[in-house]
Amino acid sequence: MLEARNLRVSYGAAPAISDANLSVAAGMLAVVVGPNGAGKSTLINAIGGLHRPDAGTLSINGESLMGVPAHRYCDYGIALVPEGRRLFAGLTVLENLALGSYRSAARARRADSLEEVCSIFPVLKERLAAPAGTLSGGQQQMLAIGRALMARPKLLLLDEPSLGLAPAIVVELFRVIRRVNAAGVAVLLVEQNVAAALGLAHRAYVLEEGRIVAKGKPRELAAQPHIQRAYLGLH
Repeated sequence: MLEARNLRVSYGAAPAISDANLSVAAGMLAVVVGPNGAGKSTLINAIGGLHRPDAGTLSINGESLMGVPAHRYCDYGIALVPEGRRLFAGLTVLENLALGSYRSAARARRADSLEEVCSIFPVLKERLAAPAGTLSGGQQQMLAIGRALMARPKLLLLDEPSLGLAPAIVVELFRVIRRVNAAGVAVLLVEQNVAAALGLAHRAYVLEEGRIVAKGKPRELAAQPHIQRAYLGLH
């Protein structure tokens, strides 16, 4: 489905991602973990069209995404939930959700999508008329994910969805991500909660200083002494 090969991303003259190779098969839930400043958000934003790669290739279902404008990524079945949620605080929950289905194909199924999102996030159904800015942090993250799902994506990109949320909310959020993936949506998750992310995923990538230094099945990565010491707090 998604293929990134030798992807390189820079900020001016400063390299941020170097020769990254990553793939997400249809129906897969993959995670990218690593320390702060490793380039995780840069990587997922490049995959989502917000940063233009300097070199390498990026494709989905065999179609190149290199040079595709960011606003056309939805046409390829890609939806991004950015770090910080980026909601329209003054608009209602319903209005924010409706913005996610602006493409004609998604707009035609807006009612069905809204029903599905409300079944996944019952709290949003109760708050459809409320301004998004009045929601709690966890509810806002649910709304951000719901807005992305309104586009009916084939690939959902999530950038640090658990950031700043209470542990109980994080558990519920990860349950929802697993449910969305089980329904057939491929997921690429960038996450600071390494233990939870590895427990959720089918495949994992470890990013350090802009380079993917390890990849494989989460259980195998979690058994590596370096991963245990650096990310799981084990000795």
